[in-house]
This record gives sequence, C-alpha cells and structure tokens, in this order.
Amino acid sequence: MNVYDTANRLAYEIQQSDEYKEYKKLKNDIMSDPNSKKKIEDFEKLRYDVQLMQYTGEEKNEEKTKKLEEMYEMLVADKQIKEYFDLEVKFNVMIADVNKIIAEAIKDVL
Repeated sequence: MNVYDTANRLAYEIQQSDEYKEYKKLKNDIMSDPNSKKKIEDFEKLRYDVQLMQYTGEEKNEEKTKKLEEMYEMLVADKQIKEYFDLEVKFNVMIADVNKIIAEAIKDVL
C-alpha cells in the first residue's frame, strides 16, 4: 500500500468516525436555522478578531474579550449550540491527535 492509499483510507475513516458524523449532522442542523447561524458566525468572527490581536501582540482589548465571554455564555445557554461546540471540540481533538501522530513520525526530517 502506498502513502496516498493510506491517506485516502484515513480520510475515509475520519468520515466514518462518530466524531465526524455527529459534528457534521449537528452543524448542518444548526446552520440551517438562520438565527443560530448568525449568532455562531458573529461569535466566530469576534473570537477570530480577539485571537488575531493575541497572535500579533496587539494590546488586549478588554471590551472585545468581555463581549466574547458574554456571547459565549449566551450561546451555551442554548442546549443545541452547547452540544455543537462540544462536538466541534471533540472533532478538533481527534484531528489534532492524528496530526500529532503524523508529525511525530516525520519529526526527524523536519
């Protein structure tokens, strides 16, 4: 088996995983509701802005950080959105673990 076959098999296995299936289904459900979709998109945009400020060394904007925390609290009060965030984390952990395994295997050439 060559590396491309293995990569394609891994992609298939990821798509068959519970983490992927559950996250994809709930994401589709949530994003089909315009109100929930807008709330999550607004939150993601603000989170990106706050993270970008941190990465670039820009001074911390307390107002944006507080607003982000308030938005998060409001969003997770909705049971479905909380579950969506939880599944998103679970899926991202799985992907990070896979990336870590690959990186560890090739670290001697990087």
